[in-house]
Amino acid sequence: MQDEKAKAIAKQITRRSFFERAVDGLQGAALVSLLSKDLYGAASVNEEEPRRVYDLKPRSPHFPAKTKCVIQLFMNGAPSQVDLFDPKPMLDKHHGEPYFEKIANDVSSPKAAGGLMRSPFKFQQYGQSGAWVSELMPHFVKQVDNVAMIRSMNTIHPEHEPALFMVHSGRTMQGRPAIGSWVIYGLGTENQSLPAYVVLDDPLGLPINGVQSWQSGFLPPIYQGTRLRTNGSPILNLKPEMEKPSDVVRLTHDLLGRLDTIHKRNHPGQPDLDARIASYELAARMQMQASDALDISKESEATRELYGIGDDATDSYGIRCLMARRLVERGVRYIQIYINGQIWDHHTNLESGMRSCSLRTDKPVAGLVADLKQRGLFKDTLLIWGGEFGRLPISQLGDASDGRDHNPRGFTIWMAGAGIKPGISYGSTDELGYKAVENPVSVTDWQATVLHLLGLDYRRLTIDQNGLKEKLTSVYEAKIVAGILA
Repeated sequence: MQDEKAKAIAKQITRRSFFERAVDGLQGAALVSLLSKDLYGAASVNEEEPRRVYDLKPRSPHFPAKTKCVIQLFMNGAPSQVDLFDPKPMLDKHHGEPYFEKIANDVSSPKAAGGLMRSPFKFQQYGQSGAWVSELMPHFVKQVDNVAMIRSMNTIHPEHEPALFMVHSGRTMQGRPAIGSWVIYGLGTENQSLPAYVVLDDPLGLPINGVQSWQSGFLPPIYQGTRLRTNGSPILNLKPEMEKPSDVVRLTHDLLGRLDTIHKRNHPGQPDLDARIASYELAARMQMQASDALDISKESEATRELYGIGDDATDSYGIRCLMARRLVERGVRYIQIYINGQIWDHHTNLESGMRSCSLRTDKPVAGLVADLKQRGLFKDTLLIWGGEFGRLPISQLGDASDGRDHNPRGFTIWMAGAGIKPGISYGSTDELGYKAVENPVSVTDWQATVLHLLGLDYRRLTIDQNGLKEKLTSVYEAKIVAGILA
């Protein structure tokens, strides 16, 4: 009976029908492949095939890395380079002279534009490197021989919000993955009991772009930055209201794990679901380690004083810098420290405003550099200090006193630690501090260099998105800033 059935089916299959069915199968396979790329994305970290699993497990870099982790000290609002690190004698010489017509296209508030404005602060050279630093940073000057000053940074937008998106995610628009998310996507993390990408924002308030600066964008949500609080419990509701016996907790976790596995099996291809389950699992592991990692009461009085903890002006920022050191000790990959709003945005009251900002941050930052060095962590940790752009050399006349408008064409950041050549100044601006003229470094160049130090090729760290291989540096050309590399 079965033989007769098989013969009947064979008679029905002609040469034409065979190829029609074969083509249907190929089209189906192609459709599944396309859909799987939309669901999962095609990772270009160490493999050609699309990545099928998104987790935080450690992954090998493209080439040997010079740094293991990053602490980014982001100065919201754009610090003035000509008042901190880039003195310009020509501003003293030509103070008050008109200059607006030569830079009119870059002035955000033309009606308030004044003449050239000298810095109200005194500059001096420090260390064996002879780095120029203003009087605003009396603690940082002790560390200048450990940093590489990049005085030729430039970006593409003169307004805060787009410039912030550019420096954090590679484009001037929201919705793209932050640099920390790209790093974790490429490398994962060594410590599976703490978040891989941590954000320590200011208890006084969020930065100007809110939480958008550390989003995962079109990368799977598991790579989003995790905010840890510096006041009270690091994470709300991390621990249960009532303690349970350890055996009960373990059995509960085991049962939840099995139920999660069954649920994932019945709902494949759901990155949001995978991220939600992974976050619950991480939260369970963090109950033991997070509080310990951020408990600065275990630090000595000498260490706390080094960071300025206990002093009204420096306490908050000092706590976050010390927490960052404790996190890199435990293998956290990428840490960002923010301040509230955009406190470095000095359109008016430049002198008093900059003194206040420097007072809050100078000692904690210098303490972090010193502490990383004395503990042997400096060789594995990359430190980055800077804002989204700089300030113009002309004055901006406000209701109170002179300030400076935004300047995307030239500003200063510094980098230090693993893979960085210490005690150097790279690039320069023109004689007025307006525009980068020697060895200009774009934000895209800087991003590519950070990835390079972590062992990642910015051209290969991609994900398929709507038919495009998206990357941190987007469509922009980039170059590695080799001059600052050790």
